[in-house]
This record gives sequence, structure tokens and C-alpha cells, in this order.
Amino acid sequence: MRISKASLVSPGVNQLYGAVAVALSLFAFAYSPRFGQVSILLYYALWLPLVLVDYRKVLGNYGKYLWIYAFTIFACLSFFWSAAPAMTMRTGVQYLSHVVCALIAMRTIDIQTLTRGGIAGVAIVLLYSLLFGVYHYDPLDGTYSFVGAFASKNQLGFYASLGIYFAFVAVFTLGERGVWMAAAGFAGLISAYSLLASQSATSVLTAAAIISLCLGMRVISALRPSSRKGLFVAAAVFGIVAAVAVVYGGGFDLVLGAFGKDSTLTGRTYLWQQGIEAAAAAPIVGIGYQAYWIQGFSEAERLWEEFYITARSGFHFHNTYIEAIVETGAIGLLLLTTILLTTVFGHLKRLLSEDRDPDSLVLFGIAMLLLIRSFVEVDILNPYHVGSFLLYFSAGKLTIPRTRPTTNWLWPEDGRSTAYRVRFSA
Repeated sequence: MRISKASLVSPGVNQLYGAVAVALSLFAFAYSPRFGQVSILLYYALWLPLVLVDYRKVLGNYGKYLWIYAFTIFACLSFFWSAAPAMTMRTGVQYLSHVVCALIAMRTIDIQTLTRGGIAGVAIVLLYSLLFGVYHYDPLDGTYSFVGAFASKNQLGFYASLGIYFAFVAVFTLGERGVWMAAAGFAGLISAYSLLASQSATSVLTAAAIISLCLGMRVISALRPSSRKGLFVAAAVFGIVAAVAVVYGGGFDLVLGAFGKDSTLTGRTYLWQQGIEAAAAAPIVGIGYQAYWIQGFSEAERLWEEFYITARSGFHFHNTYIEAIVETGAIGLLLLTTILLTTVFGHLKRLLSEDRDPDSLVLFGIAMLLLIRSFVEVDILNPYHVGSFLLYFSAGKLTIPRTRPTTNWLWPEDGRSTAYRVRFSA
């Protein structure tokens, strides 16, 4: 039995393979600490062999990806001055191969396939956590919270927020109906339950913010391109002013209090201070990628003890920018921030200046979710993490030239979400 190349590597044609590959990748990311190398080998087996099917189509022109690979290459080069060279070399190569797989996925699947795979993958991940998950006691705030099959409630909350987002855009942006509409509803329900059970303030607030943002962008996208920029600027200014008013009016403390948090964000402000001090040791190039949280290093051991991390692993500064500057210095921080901000503003530019574009609306929401979380979590700095996979997938889509639709996605002027998938020609 022969399998056509198109069923594996052609976006829109390979929906079955692509959705399964995305779903299994999400499961591998979520539980690689539990299943070890087997889950990572599965992840590689899903994407790397596609190069052998049609390497030109799968790899594309890598000259366009230099800005995407810049941070990854620098992270690998930090081996030469790393405080833990063996760890830096190993994790640097892992991160590089992880980015390669994300870009292969970007070249071979479309947004609808990504969304369907995300719905299926998150549903499987959360069902596994609900079946085999546990509660953990947090000695910092004295509460018990459901962490599922993860080591942290924040990771459970992240997957739950992704499930809510994918379910939302599947129905209201991509216009899914029938089986996939039902699947989105199921995934959304278990995601909402898991989000509440995790009691992760970060995930609850970011999920609410992203859904609100997508609704606002949907309204803006209904206008003609010439009118969108002015409305967006006005909405952005109003949002910034409102946020400042809430912070200075004590609203921020009220929100934190609703989740049982205080102004220190459960010790994160102290952790940020320690990270800033650690960055001063090598402010330009850092101490080496993944070279800080090493067993036997005095500062890492001290912070693990202070934060009751008995496993002495899986910890970070709860801020992507502080983590990046500690490990890779100001150069690495600049390179990583460039990728994140280029992805956000690149898709925003498409939304504001081009015809109605549901693909960029979905990817803009993902990029904004990662941007908001970057101030309190580290989702894009590690290999085999769903956050870094989605970032490089979204960034890579900016390198693909826009195509002219023979029959465009139909977004009715009344704002209803009915959409029709069509064929595109260059």
C-alpha cells in the first residue's frame, strides 16, 4: 500500500496525520519527565522523518529563518564559557532540534490542523491528569492545589488555558462544526474544570485576557483595513490607561487577594531580585544556557531550599527575561525578545493591514498568550515545551508569503463566525 506524499507533508491535505502528530507532541511535552526518553523519541519520530519524504518542501529556504535561529545558535555557543559546559551542550542541542521540529511542523500543517491537534492533545493531556493526578501542598501559601500528573499547578493551568483558547478559536474563528465543534466543547469543558482545580492565578488571568483580546480583534478585523489601525490604537491606549488606573487604585491587590495571593506573588518578587543579582555575574553573555539550576551549585541549592524544592530540579526564576539574562546575558535576552516581539507584531500587522486573516488571528492570540505569561513564567526558553513549540511555529509562519485566495474565507459583515475553507493560489 502506497501513501502519497501529500497526505504527509501538504498543509490542508494531511489533516489526519498532522492532527495526530500535534496531539501526540503535546502529550510528549506534558509528560516527558514521567515517560523519559521514549516520549521524546516519539516526538522526533513524528516530525524528523518528514524530511525524507520531501526535503525541499519540508525544510524550505533556511536563509529566511536566520532571525528565528539566532537565539538557539547563541545558546549552543554559550557552551564555550558555560559554568556547566556538559549541561549547556546537551540542552543546547536539544533546544536546536526542538526548534527544527517546530519549523517542520510549521511547513507541513495549516492552522486548522494545528487547532484540531491542539484540541485533541490538550484533551488527552488533561484526561490523563484527571485520572492519575494528585494534590500538592504549597508550603509558601499553605494551600493544597491540584497539579494533575504534572509537578506544578502552573503547568496544568497552562495546558488548561491552551485548551480553552483552542476550543474558542476552533468555533468562533475557524468556524468548526459537527464533530470538531463537539470535540472543542468537550475540550473546553475539561479545560475549564482543570483550570479551576489548579487554582493557578497566572493561567486563569491570562486565559481570560486572551479570550477578551481575541474578541476585540475579531471586532476590529470586521472593519476595513484603513479603519483598523486607528481603532486598535485607541483601544490599546484605553487599555493601558485602564490597567494603570487599576494598579494604582488597588485593583491589582484585590485580584491577587481573590486567588489567595499577596503583593509578593508567593515569593516571586524575591526570586526576581535574586535573579537580577545573579545576572550581574555575567551581564553580557550569561553563565551559559541551562547552567544555573545545577545540583551542587551553591546559589541554586540555596534557592531550592528556601522554596522547598526537595527534588532539586524543575525550578526557574518565574520570569522569562530574568532567566534568559542569567543564562545567556544581554545578548541572549535581546535575541529571544526579538523573536517573541517580531512574532507578536508580525501577526498584528497582518491583522491590521490585510484582508481578513483567521490564521494570523489564531497565531496572534498564541503569541500574546506567551508574551503575557513571559513576565511570570518560563514557557519559551526550554526544549520539549509546548510554549517554545508554539512560539517557533508562529514565528515561522511569518516567513511564508501570503497567498491570494481564489475564494476568500467568508467572514460575514454581521460578525458571525461562519467560515469556509478554500483553496489558495500564489
